[in-house]
Amino acid sequence: MSAMASEPLTIIGEDTELATRAAWLHFAGGLTQLEVAAKLGLAPAKAHRLIARATQAGLVRVLVDGPIGGCIALENDLVARFGLGMCRVVPSLDGNPNSLRAAAAAAAAFLHRTFESGAHQIVGVGHGRSLAAAVDLMPRVPAPDVRLVCLLGGLPRRLSTGPFDVVNRLAEKTGADAYLMPVPMFANSAADSHVLRAQRGVADTLALAAEATLMVAGIGAVAEAAFLPMAGMIAPDEVRDLRAAGAVGEILGRYFAADGTPIATPLHDRLIALPASALRGVVAVAAGEEKIDAINAVLQSQLLTGLITDEPTARRLAAAAK
Repeated sequence: MSAMASEPLTIIGEDTELATRAAWLHFAGGLTQLEVAAKLGLAPAKAHRLIARATQAGLVRVLVDGPIGGCIALENDLVARFGLGMCRVVPSLDGNPNSLRAAAAAAAAFLHRTFESGAHQIVGVGHGRSLAAAVDLMPRVPAPDVRLVCLLGGLPRRLSTGPFDVVNRLAEKTGADAYLMPVPMFANSAADSHVLRAQRGVADTLALAAEATLMVAGIGAVAEAAFLPMAGMIAPDEVRDLRAAGAVGEILGRYFAADGTPIATPLHDRLIALPASALRGVVAVAAGEEKIDAINAVLQSQLLTGLITDEPTARRLAAAAK
């Protein structure tokens, strides 16, 4: 099959990427239309329509050979290498490998389909620039029966990329109920963290977060320009201590070495968030050359069940894993 189109792709409209993906999985991947629907989180009727429309638009000939075809091959590679349940790789936009736009757009589509399908009744929400950008790009979709819950505490000052703001914007776009963690991400001490965790509102939110079947978050590098230091949650000397201890990546306030081993740091004792053992269904949104080592470390930790990224990042990750 070939993705060379004999008619303008506007025939498919905003579903062009999804239709191409569905066609590739069906014709090149050998999946039935029911299997395509399950893999993409779609209703069977919608998967059938997308495949039919891709065929009618001239996308399907001998092989699916557009940019997304190479991305799907990368997806399969990363899924196999890191034991992921799902992976979405999309071409970078404007030829800029450091742009967040492509990964954010893919994550927005993933979130929209997730809420539209009703597959998850409780969705845990983390922090990060890519995740915040995805929420901004996501179209409105009614999901009043879904509960959104912060997976960790908040930031000392208002930032659009913090968990409070991200979950609130998601609630505005879906009509879902939002549950916040009314405490800082890091307490002043391990003893303070223990006390705050026991507070009624915090304990209730943590209990609800533990029931989430999907958790979405960004991945951070260990640098003074990374999200948490810029947000005022990590001091410059703590960044230096983390690097000295071998930390290269962070997700949901937890730091990992290059081989995926959790770093022994006092920050983890002060963190107000779900314990690592309670994290499941974690899908990360991350891209960019400066985050390659961080993303690879979190992938090595086996904490993720899904990754959404762009093609340049995926190629670097695949090469690093060889």
